[in-house]
Formats: sequence, C-alpha cells, structure tokens
Amino acid sequence: MLEFFKFIVEHADKLAEQTLTHIGLTFLSLCIALVIGIPLGILITLRPRIVGVVLGSVGVLQTIPSIALLGFMIPLQGIGPGPAIVALFLYALLPIVQNTYVGIREVSPALKEAARGMGLTRWQVLVRLEFPLALPVIFAGIRTATVINVGVATLAAYLAAGGLGEFIFGGIALNDTNMILAGTIPSALLAILLDAGLARLQHLRGLGRYRVMAVFFLLVPVLSSFYLVPRAGRPKLSAGFAHEFYGRADGYPALLRTYNLQLASRLIDQNLMYEAVRTNLVDIISGYSTDGRIKAFNLRTLTDDKHAFPPYEAALVVRQAALKQHPELQPTLDLLAGRLSDSSMTELNYQVDHLHKSPAAVARQFLTRAGLLRKPDGQKRQGKIVIGAMIFTEQYILAEIVRQLVENRTALEVITRTGLGGTKICFDALMAGDLDLYPEYTGTGLLVILQPPLAVSDTLQVSTKAVYQYVSREFNRKYQLSWQKPLGFNNTYALMMREGQAGQLGIRTNSELKLYLDQ
Repeated sequence: MLEFFKFIVEHADKLAEQTLTHIGLTFLSLCIALVIGIPLGILITLRPRIVGVVLGSVGVLQTIPSIALLGFMIPLQGIGPGPAIVALFLYALLPIVQNTYVGIREVSPALKEAARGMGLTRWQVLVRLEFPLALPVIFAGIRTATVINVGVATLAAYLAAGGLGEFIFGGIALNDTNMILAGTIPSALLAILLDAGLARLQHLRGLGRYRVMAVFFLLVPVLSSFYLVPRAGRPKLSAGFAHEFYGRADGYPALLRTYNLQLASRLIDQNLMYEAVRTNLVDIISGYSTDGRIKAFNLRTLTDDKHAFPPYEAALVVRQAALKQHPELQPTLDLLAGRLSDSSMTELNYQVDHLHKSPAAVARQFLTRAGLLRKPDGQKRQGKIVIGAMIFTEQYILAEIVRQLVENRTALEVITRTGLGGTKICFDALMAGDLDLYPEYTGTGLLVILQPPLAVSDTLQVSTKAVYQYVSREFNRKYQLSWQKPLGFNNTYALMMREGQAGQLGIRTNSELKLYLDQ
C-alpha cells in the first residue's frame, strides 16, 4: 500500500491532468448527447410511428462492446479525441432518448386534457407541463449516461484521447499493479461521486429541484471544457509513446537519463503509434528499428548517438524443462539461428503491416525460401508446447515461424498464445509454466527482467555479444530459462519522425532533437 501512495505522489501532476481530461471527455460527450438526445426523445413522442425505429437503432448501439465500437471508429475517423467522443456520445444516447420519451409519455392524460381545455397549444403543453413533469425521469437517464461514460472513457486512451485509461493501459502493458490502480481507483471514485451527486439532485422536491437541475445543465458545457485545459498551448513537438516504452527502464526513462530529453507526450497503443505520426496527431513516436511501417509511412529513424538504448538481439527464450521433456525441440530451434537480418525482418513486417498479408502466410513464405520446411510425413502428433507472443506484428510473425517449423520438423503439437500485453506478462507466464517459449530481445532481458546495477548495464551495453552472454548466463542461473542462439537481427528502440518534417528541421539524431527543443 505504501508503494501505491508513493506512486501517486510521484505522478500527481500526470494524475491530475488525466483526471481533468477524463471529466472533460465524459461531459463533452454527454453535452452532445443532451443536445441531440432530448430533442430526439421529444420528437418520437410527437411522431409515435418512428418510436420503434429510433429506440431500436440507439438500442443496437448499446449492444456493441465498447472496445469494438472504438475499433469501428478508427477506419472512419482515425485516432485521437474525435472518434473517442463520438463513441462515448453514442453510448450516452440510449438512456437520454429513452427516458425523455418515457417521462413525457407517463405524464397524466388528465393533466394534458386539462391543459388543452385551458386553450394551450400542443407545444405549450409540452413546454409548460409535460417537460417539467418529465424532468426527474429525464434526469435519471442523464445520471445513467454519465456513469456509463465515466467507465467507457477509460478506453479512450486506446485511441490516444487521454484520460485515466492511460494509467490502466500502461499498467497492463508493464504488469504494474500500482499503475493500474492509479487509473482504476480515481475512475471508480469519479463514477460513484457523480452517481451519488446526481441522485441527490434527482430526489430534490419543489422548485429547488428545477433550479438545481437548470444549474446542472449550465454546468455541463463548463465541465466539458476541462478536456481542453491539459491541451492548452501546443509544444514545439509532441510525442506519442507506447505504454510499455514510457514505463520501462530501457525506454523513455533511458532517454531522460542519457539526453535529458523531456517531451510533451501522450500514451498511445503501440499498434496505433505509426498511424498517429502519419496523420500528424503527434510529431515523434517510439518505434522499433525493424518495423515495416518505417518504409510504408516514410519515417526517419533518429540515430541514438549517445547509446541510450542497449542492443536488442532477438532470440527465443525457452523453459529448460521443455527442452528436457522434448529433446527434439533444441535442434529444431537451432535451425533459426542467424537466419533473419535487420533488412529481412523489416521486409516481413512490411508485408504484414502495409501489404496486409497474414503472419502465417509471411512466415511460411520465409521458411520455404530458407529451405527449412520438409515434405510432410503425416506423423501423429505427440506432446505439445505453448508459444507466447506480445501484441505487435513482429512477435506474431516470429511465433508463426516457430510454430510452423516445429510442427513440420517434429511430432509436437504447437499452441500459440498471441497478443500478450508485454514483456513482464510473457516472462511471468513462462515462469509459471503457462508458456514454453516466446521471442524476446536481449536489451529487454537485461534492463526489464534482470535489472542489474547501472554501472553493470552501462558497461555491457557497448557490446552486443556481451549483453547476450550476460542475459543468457543469468537467465539460466536465476530462472532455469535458456536463451537460444540469436535469430540474427537487432530490433532496437528508436525515436521516429516524418521524413519531411525531420528534414525541414534538420534533425537526424536524438542529440539534435534535444538541441532543437532547447532553442
């Protein structure tokens, strides 16, 4: 618990910014839903024939899983605040439309008849009688929509829209409980406080009820403006970093330590970083040097001239128990040693990311060209191994290469567990025996898993061979895990910019980026 409070104190500024953003997202989408939902609810009370169509349509939107709805927004609107706000607005629409309709319809017919008998027109009846009497029911719908939006707004961080979800996604990627709680607890408290406050307003009596509700309607646009507060004043260059990169010792902290490179950054899902820089949402991203989208999106990889990032030779990490249980596995995995260069891995990534080929097809093409596949002999499967992979393209391809090679060369059945959130999740699964092997990188093994003293890591980082030998020896000694021979490529972290912008600013290295920002 003390560690959690220490984390909160250390990240208080970021937490305050994300909370304001979260409130702003919630109420901005709610404001749009009120402007559209209440008139729509009134309309269907006046046009009963379209009630089924309207309520059915907004009801269908509520059945779509929130993460799927956000995913649908990407091809339509890209990433950023726009699609997140639209998705939240759609979720808030049903309770507001439905409660507006039900509230007005439930006003006593006798009261309506008396009002018409006094000479009031249809609109006067609506404005002076039906809407005021329906307001508590409408407010109940607003209360429901607000609480829904607080919860769904955590997913907006997936689209680089900010909010408390940044801590949650980052904590999942890093397997950091304190970070997850730092996003979850404020979000839950916000939902509870808003629900309790709106419930109190809803149950007021007399004229005070209507006055307070009127004040609430006026406050909604004010609270919506909170979304703009953390974004006031655009910096020279903005950055978008993957959650894992931002929190790992060999990621953004290494940049700070080596270059004192302080960037105005937002956290973005690593699969959307390249889209963010391509669409000018950010100017700089944290990428991987063998990523195929560098070529596809015409990006410039900035040279790490002070060597903040260690070597990241790719290799397979295998449980020794699995190698002993299946002796045929070791010689099969040895066939992949040195088979992939930086350029060949980049090309494989390009085929999947940009040409939209499947990882399985690309892996099979590679194995065939390398002459590693034998003619199937129809042998019966005996025994099984489980391969894990993290949630980015290269890992999917490597997992497929290993799966197809092992199933072709041995009688083993191979099960793949892909899309795992990050290094720590894969490593813990390996230690628990839930995985038998997964592709890893030497720099990650050094700084994320082993975490040697700074003096040791700084000495090792100058030599690719030294890093591999150290992690291989220490993993074997501490964890009974075996690092296989390197696959042949070095997929290091790198900062990237659009080629045109980097050329215009004259930025080729991290040091030049630092110099530009300091001007």
